[in-house]
Amino acid sequence: MRTIRTIGRVATHLLAGFALLASSSAGFAETKPVATTPVWQESPYPSTYKPYPGEPTAIVGATVFDGAGGEIANGTVLLQGGKVVAVGDAQLAVPAGYKRVDGTGKFVTPGVIDIHSHLGVYASPAVQAHSDGNEATAPTTPQVWAEHSVWPQDPGFSRALTNGGVTSLQILPGSANLIGGRSVVLKNVYARTVQAMKFPGAPYGMKMACGENPKRVYGSRNQMPSTRMGNFAVDRQAWIKAAEYRKKRADGKLTERDLAMDTMADVLDGKILVQNHCYRADEMAQVIDMAKEFGYKVSAFHHAVEAYKIADLLKENGICAAIWADWWGFKMEAFDGIPENAALLADAGACVIIHSDDANGIQRLNQEAAKARAAGRRMGIQIADGEVIRWITLNPAKALGIDKQTGSLAQGKMGDVVLWNGNPLSVYSRPEKVWIDGALLFDVNDPARRPVSDFELGLPGEGDVK
Repeated sequence: MRTIRTIGRVATHLLAGFALLASSSAGFAETKPVATTPVWQESPYPSTYKPYPGEPTAIVGATVFDGAGGEIANGTVLLQGGKVVAVGDAQLAVPAGYKRVDGTGKFVTPGVIDIHSHLGVYASPAVQAHSDGNEATAPTTPQVWAEHSVWPQDPGFSRALTNGGVTSLQILPGSANLIGGRSVVLKNVYARTVQAMKFPGAPYGMKMACGENPKRVYGSRNQMPSTRMGNFAVDRQAWIKAAEYRKKRADGKLTERDLAMDTMADVLDGKILVQNHCYRADEMAQVIDMAKEFGYKVSAFHHAVEAYKIADLLKENGICAAIWADWWGFKMEAFDGIPENAALLADAGACVIIHSDDANGIQRLNQEAAKARAAGRRMGIQIADGEVIRWITLNPAKALGIDKQTGSLAQGKMGDVVLWNGNPLSVYSRPEKVWIDGALLFDVNDPARRPVSDFELGLPGEGDVK
């Protein structure tokens, strides 16, 4: 029976998304790519994202965390035309024609943003056929793009939306390579193509990695790199080549296009943001030196379990630390990870981000942030709720280069909003409603907006298991 039921429910989460459009003539559409400047300078795969239709909405009576550190008791959030129109206290007038949502006793935050995800490239179910995140065929592969592996029907997307309130996320290549390729930032919406999920205007990222992973993968093949000094030597040689390519491109002297160098030259031009997997403090410091040598900037160090050791250096260089709350010790370079990492970073004024790197962890980034704050409290560091919410909203938006569009509840920003049934920093709280660009895409009380998938039979309301 399980097999029959599973086959009968294939792609139901995608169909649920299409059902939201049934009553609207402004439904899902994909536009044709527009003409671009010369192909080695701009992406040939522009976003075709089109927001789902929403309605003017007023969320009233809730405690509002604005994502920028602010907290408003008995607050009001107004959404219209896909945007945040206004945020204020109970005195903020609600215009006529707005649908009122009673938030009494509940909490509102911006949509949660995960800066480090592999959804779609390591899709569920986790089988070899879905293992598309690492082009582990050479130490540097900047020519590959994660979006060309993303499967939009991965049920992990709907789980992240409904259980975690995740409205935007960065999909990265894996960390087997020193330079793993381009990442892509997505809106967490139901779509048939990855281009229809692509966050409009978001810059690409370039995944880099240091430490154990690259030297283990390639050293085991008796090739370079097999040591940390080999890691840096290979990286530096790649940057030297990229700098030469960039100069030829700027001078109009390119005679042959190189996909790998296209990406790296765009990093040097500041068009692509470096997202660097790195655990140890000493290696992060050396990467900062290498970035200064070649003139690029690291946007965030990911995992960064020893970031607390160089909090001042990260602050000085404007680099965020995207970390877990308490993962540590699963390999040697993770042994100095401590649960107080986030609190120590925040106390030093550095940029803190809580990330997942996990299809389950992405469903509870709010709880992970709460755990990290609690560890700080136990050592005497007090961090306000509103600041902790910033770790999973505005700070990741900043490191992704999308903080002008999303990440906080401010006038003119995207209407990416979560209504929680309790304080989101409580283990007992979960999303009750989620809006993306002002469209209600999840409502726990509305079966039509409660997507399910064929890979999770047996959960309440999601099929019978005999």
